[in-house]
This record gives sequence, C-alpha cells and structure tokens, in this order.
Amino acid sequence: MIKISIITPSFNQGKFIEETIQSVLGQKYPNLEYIVVDGGSTDNTRKILKKYTGKMIWISEKDKGQSDAINKGMRMATGDVMAFLNSDDLYAKRTLYKVARFFTDHPKAQWVSGDYFIINQKKKKIRSFVRWYKRFLRLFSSYPLLRLTNYVIQPSTFWRRNVYENVGEFDVGLPYEMDYDYWLRIGEKYRLFHLEDALSFFRLHDASKSGFQYEKQFKEEIRVLEKHHISALVIFLHKIHNAVIVFVYNWVAKMNRSKKIL
Repeated sequence: MIKISIITPSFNQGKFIEETIQSVLGQKYPNLEYIVVDGGSTDNTRKILKKYTGKMIWISEKDKGQSDAINKGMRMATGDVMAFLNSDDLYAKRTLYKVARFFTDHPKAQWVSGDYFIINQKKKKIRSFVRWYKRFLRLFSSYPLLRLTNYVIQPSTFWRRNVYENVGEFDVGLPYEMDYDYWLRIGEKYRLFHLEDALSFFRLHDASKSGFQYEKQFKEEIRVLEKHHISALVIFLHKIHNAVIVFVYNWVAKMNRSKKIL
C-alpha cells in the first residue's frame, strides 16, 4: 500500500491541534507517516504533542513561519505521497484510503485535490456558498483558470514525492499564499486531477490567517502572479475577481449581522 506522509505545521494552536492529530491518526491508514513541525509554541501544544510520542514524529523549535515548517517536514518525509494539514483543520473519514486508491488506480497522476467543508471553531459547517462556487470552478479546471483564481482546496490536496523532487519547497517569503504559489508551480508541469469526495474540514476562527484576512491574502496573490510573470491582462482579471469575492464576503457578513440583530 502507498506510503503517505502528512505534515502539520503548528504554532500556538493548542486549542485545536489535538483534534487535528486525532483526525489524522484516526484514519487508521496502515502506511502513514505523520510529522508535526511546531515552531516552538508557548501554549499547551508541546504537552499535547508529548501525548502522541511514538504514534507520530514531532519536533518543536523556532522557525521562519508556516512555509519553513512545511519544508522541514517534507525534508523529513519518506512517503510516496505527501500533503500538509494545518493544525486547526481536519481530515474526513477514510480520506487517506481514498487518496491511496486514486494514486494506485492512476499511476501517471502526480497530484490530486478533493472537495471540503468549511467549519467554524465549534465544527459547525459555514460558508457553503464558497464551497459550491469552488465546486463550480473545478468543472472548468485548467492552468489558465488557476491563474485567474485559486480554486484548489489546500487541505484536500496531495502530491507524489516526484512532484516535490521536481518542484522544490514552499516559498518562505509568502506568509499567506505559499500554497497558491506551489499550485502554480506544480500546474506548470502536471495536470491537476480532482476527487468529488469531501476530504477535509477547513476551519475558520478568530485567529485564522485564511478566511478572515482575505484582503491581505488577495494582495499577496498578485505578488505571486507577478513572481510567475503572468500577463498584465490576467492580473487585471484576477484583481476584478478578487474584488467581487471581497464584496460577496462583506455582503454575507453584513447579512449575518443583520440576522443576529433581528
């Protein structure tokens, strides 16, 4: 059975990381290598990690941020397939079995991404419109579309070791959009495949970098496109798309506030 390496970068996520760990180990996948790379947390994270010594590999030391932690984990990883799962997100049941089956059945496929649910800190499903919008975009999946908008679901994305060896590591200079940069680098070389199954739960909470700091994310997306020498026209269209998304996010937030008042 294919060996899968999962890397979890972590820093002061003691509130959520145990649920993340349990969602990975709870897969009961027989050929799993699980690596948690903690950035020297000052909360109760280390205490939680010690509970799982022997069931996973973990280190805790100062680093240069999320990308640096992921890169450390990938250097340590020995699996045929790898992915990273943030310390506040979760895998759905049997995700690793589904991923292993896909790569076994599609030996030429180099990376695959699945569906997801967005949840809040209490694990209640939220923002269903985002999920359905990205599902719609995946119907037209292509590299040109990926340059217009990032429709790839990060915690539901897996790639072969061959991709890591050819594409390299995550850019430590990108605190928000390191994954989008990585997808563009992979997409230049390999076709993206999709699974319709919901493979993960992406959590939004007050301390999330993603979801509540989307204006900073979108600004960095433009930096990523410029890094890849994407044409001015595509960047302009990307900016328009981002502006529409910000408008929708703000509108939905306003409607939710109105409902609470009523």
